[in-house]
Amino acid sequence: MKQLLIILSLCWLAGRVAGQGREFAITAYGAKADGQTNNAVAIQRAIDAAAKSGGRVVVPAGRFVTGPLYLKSGVELHLSRGATLLGSAKRLDYTDKQGMAILVAKDQRNVAITGPGTLDGQGRALIQNVLELLRAGVLDDPEWKVKRPTEQNRTHLIAFTRCTGVRVTGVTLKDASSWVQSYQQCRDLVFDSIRVESTAYWNNDGIDLVDCQNVKLTNSFFNSADDGICLKSEDPKSSCDNIYVANCQVRASASAFKLGTGSEGAFRRIKVRGLTVYDTFRSAIALEAVDGAVLEDIDIRNVTATNTGNAIFIRLGQRKAGRPAGTVRRVYIGDVKATIPAGKPDKGYEMEGPVYKEPHNVNPSSIAGLPGHPVQDVMLENIDFTYEGGASKQVAYAPLDSLAAVPERAPNYPEFSMFGELPAYGFYVRHAEGITLKNVRITMKGADYRPAFVFDDVKKLALQEVAVPSAPALPVVALQGVTDLSVKKLTTPASKQQALLVLPAKVRRAL
Repeated sequence: MKQLLIILSLCWLAGRVAGQGREFAITAYGAKADGQTNNAVAIQRAIDAAAKSGGRVVVPAGRFVTGPLYLKSGVELHLSRGATLLGSAKRLDYTDKQGMAILVAKDQRNVAITGPGTLDGQGRALIQNVLELLRAGVLDDPEWKVKRPTEQNRTHLIAFTRCTGVRVTGVTLKDASSWVQSYQQCRDLVFDSIRVESTAYWNNDGIDLVDCQNVKLTNSFFNSADDGICLKSEDPKSSCDNIYVANCQVRASASAFKLGTGSEGAFRRIKVRGLTVYDTFRSAIALEAVDGAVLEDIDIRNVTATNTGNAIFIRLGQRKAGRPAGTVRRVYIGDVKATIPAGKPDKGYEMEGPVYKEPHNVNPSSIAGLPGHPVQDVMLENIDFTYEGGASKQVAYAPLDSLAAVPERAPNYPEFSMFGELPAYGFYVRHAEGITLKNVRITMKGADYRPAFVFDDVKKLALQEVAVPSAPALPVVALQGVTDLSVKKLTTPASKQQALLVLPAKVRRAL
């Protein structure tokens, strides 16, 4: 009897595994690879069939057009080599206002998108159709006349909400008309070896993880017309927590790796190990808590950024007067090498970043809190930044005797250029506590009228093995309102008396 029970159990298990491994070819359900027919009904039938026992829905080689598809628990959508799943270029084919996307999943478990094929949103053609419908009065979106169609009239490639056990591997994601892929309040996600090529329109974030937990993102490539890898928190009671990013390459017409801007809840236990950034308009690393979020225990290492508008930007702001200022603390960033040009680093790309309204010279990396709400406990270690230089007072001028006039701009959208011209070219640190710079090297190739470092309203500042090989201007380091200062091995062409300047504290104007 015992042996019979074992045999029956093994047979049941084998049948279950076989059921989960079944394949459902979309062509068996009527899908046509003619690049024109909307196959949404046929493909959805295949997904529904696979969902009954668990299985793989296979998109074979060919070009298959589809409208929105709804993935279900236990289903793997596999894009075979040579397969292209084309999102419809007709806006009226997208009827789900809750999830404007090609692939949608809500409250599902164990869903996957795999294979060497491509998911193409046809963003350019879709936006053209949106504009035609807006002009004809079929769609109503008055903002497009002054800016661009809102996100309600633009389509993601992937939009998953409250899903558990998500796997996306191998696929190429191409040309969304909005965020490429959005995962909101999902848990236990794995992304590996995905490729994002999406420069068709604005807001083409490469990936958005919104209030997600337990995420592993590795070995992937992003070329996006907005942020590359972006973590957000849009629920004050939720968080992005336990997220690991490794061995990724990013090109972005915004920031490469960003926490924020949406920052309602928290960001905790975020690790980055190996990031290659190039031709990026804004920051290689941007950590932004501006909506009351707690941002803590961030560990970023091994970053190489070539031709980026800014290397590191850490910001604690307060966009909403009724919300608390939030918290930024316990941040480690190490082993970062970056080159910062004088010109626009994404010039020539299809969707460039905007031209700045306020003229300014090359921007430094920044750590900026608010009065009474400092950024806390930040260590920057093994940092090597090279600036092209060429700053001119005729372009913009922020002398050291006007540090109090640098605007706070607490409610403004956070980005490295938000303060206008800053009085330093290497690092600008204001309203901070517990800041350590260890083994930091700043090289300026051209002229600059500013010092390499400015620290303003900083408690517990440690400069350890800081090197500035050339000094286009003196002082090299300017301090105002700095307490508990430790300097060990500051290397500059000038004497310590010339290199280090302590400025008298001044009353700050509220700007």
